[in-house]
Amino acid sequence: MGGLTLLCAALALLAVAGGAIPRPEEAARMARFVLHNCDWGALATLSAQEGLRGRPFANIFSLSDGPPGPFGGSGVPYLYLTDMEISVQDLQINSNASLTVSLAQTPYCKKHRYDPQNPLCAHIIFCGSIVKVNDSEAGIAKKALFTRHPEMESWPKDHNWFFAKFNITNIWVLDYFGGLKIVTPEEYYSVKP
Repeated sequence: MGGLTLLCAALALLAVAGGAIPRPEEAARMARFVLHNCDWGALATLSAQEGLRGRPFANIFSLSDGPPGPFGGSGVPYLYLTDMEISVQDLQINSNASLTVSLAQTPYCKKHRYDPQNPLCAHIIFCGSIVKVNDSEAGIAKKALFTRHPEMESWPKDHNWFFAKFNITNIWVLDYFGGLKIVTPEEYYSVKP
């Protein structure tokens, strides 16, 4: 049994290092894998800004679901936000959003010469809402974000930064030909990347 555990750990390390990724039939695992290996994503909100009110508005945000490595990911996308940011102002009016992450930001797609739009360069679309984390979860969010984005710790204190998470309600996976795959949050959280 110990040999099997060691083999699984070695395979997990290889996967995170950009070697093997989950198979196309493992859509929930692929969603976790992609999120855990991405440092940023495109967050789309409904704009509350004059001249754009009600229109889609996408912006890039650093994120993390936990420290790098094969066993560091919780699957929860954490963000470090300030009310001064335009998308956060949108979220104050309507907290619903979508978040897209793609292996295009990792070496994987370049290594295989996959265009970011190629389905083999997997990307995940999460729908849900942004919520501030409570005090008991703030330490988890801080560790998740500051281990991947150490610069955040020195951002100006007068910007009133706060930790938030993307509360996932729907998940779509595009990682192979034939269209999107739907993964439920329950399926997503029940697997490891």
